Amino acid sequence: MRISRLRAGLVAFLLVAGVALTGCDAIKQGAENLSGGMDNPFDINGASSATGPSGLRPDVPDTTLTAVNADGGLEDRLALNAMADLQEFWSAEYSKFFPGSFEPPSGFISWDATAARGRAPDFCRETTFEQINAAYCTLDRSIGWDRGVLLPELVSKFGQMAVVMVMAHEYGHALQAMARLNGMLTPTVVLEQQADCFEGVFLRHVAEGNSRHFTINTTDGLNGVLGATIAVRDQEPGASENEHGTAFERVTAVQIGYTDGAQACIEIDRAELEQRRGTLPTSFLPGEESAQLLVDRQSLDLVGQSLARAYPIQSQLLFDYGGVDRCANVTATNPVSYCPATGTIGMDVPDLARLSRGNDSGEILSAEVSGDYTAFILLISRYMLAVQQDRNLGVTGADTAGLRAACMSGAFTTKLSEPGSDIRLSADDLDEAVSGLLSDGLAASDVNGEVVSSGFVRLEAFRTGVLDGEQTCLSTFN
Repeated sequence: MRISRLRAGLVAFLLVAGVALTGCDAIKQGAENLSGGMDNPFDINGASSATGPSGLRPDVPDTTLTAVNADGGLEDRLALNAMADLQEFWSAEYSKFFPGSFEPPSGFISWDATAARGRAPDFCRETTFEQINAAYCTLDRSIGWDRGVLLPELVSKFGQMAVVMVMAHEYGHALQAMARLNGMLTPTVVLEQQADCFEGVFLRHVAEGNSRHFTINTTDGLNGVLGATIAVRDQEPGASENEHGTAFERVTAVQIGYTDGAQACIEIDRAELEQRRGTLPTSFLPGEESAQLLVDRQSLDLVGQSLARAYPIQSQLLFDYGGVDRCANVTATNPVSYCPATGTIGMDVPDLARLSRGNDSGEILSAEVSGDYTAFILLISRYMLAVQQDRNLGVTGADTAGLRAACMSGAFTTKLSEPGSDIRLSADDLDEAVSGLLSDGLAASDVNGEVVSSGFVRLEAFRTGVLDGEQTCLSTFN
């Protein structure tokens, strides 16, 4: 995050507003009452399992498809069985959405990125030496993958279905070429968003139990896939013409395909992406990447004041920076907790600061994205519980109050990207929020820390708030 105005001007505002910056800071504002109702749109009609296995079905023979240079190990088996199921699925679905006739990829190739140069085969007229990647080749309509580093890393970190995710993405590029969906001037990020979306369509097919070789549950199974999606985000948003999308954008595209189907993927184009992005930052301003706000009393005050202006509360709300205390009839949540009985949000500031610094392990693939917004989104979500309490909406229930908190946090996040905001989003802030929502979900928990087990649903709630606003949050999660 960054500060839009001089910090001295901000302090002047705080003093004029009559807010003390020591002890427990009282935030007093007016209120409004809103309500609504509709069914949860993220259910899968009872066809999927929240607790079943994820990965290869143990009792189904492997496909007869082959790949050049394959070694027959687990990674190649996963990739080829995924290709077989993708071919079966899209051959049946193709004519419903695309012109012309379905034509499967011309072939497959596997390589080991750790192999010596002399043992590295060519793919798409280039050597695969040290190429940790998977790709679709438009020159000969083939698909290739690295079985030596990339696929084992995916399986180790995120489970077998992460390999299926990558193959479904590359098959999405094959569909684009087959149906001639895009022109020469189509931005790379649009191509990637479409492929991510087609990936989501196939994952829904697997989740509903219709894949020949694979199953996936809608808790840790889908969570792993989304973790892998975050891991392959653009590390520096907007820094390259070969833009693939932020974690937020990539997760969004997968979820569009999963919930809305192939037609929604076809409709992703430059105009749709620009409309979806709106005022959200897509690249760093000069020097901004290294200019994270320190997570301390001053910056938390700043976020609190912005919250109070955007979401006024009629009753008194106290900010206690001395830590998280016990609360009557409530299970406290560290490092930020809301206590309805006392009207207090308690914060362990050192713990929030540690969260913002993260754990940079230097891994090839990591779903952890850390920064100032990792901490701020927790404060924002607890404030949204106070808003719900003020509006008599209830603050218990993971699938109601918790998801409302995540959704309303998303709506507030978008407000921070709008002109005139005292604090402004940076390009990686949304990714930091998404990473936290998937890993521990505290920003999507109710007042007792209860969280829905599906990271997909938690992220969908936040995304709904970011893209559709507060009213949709209130009408969806009740």
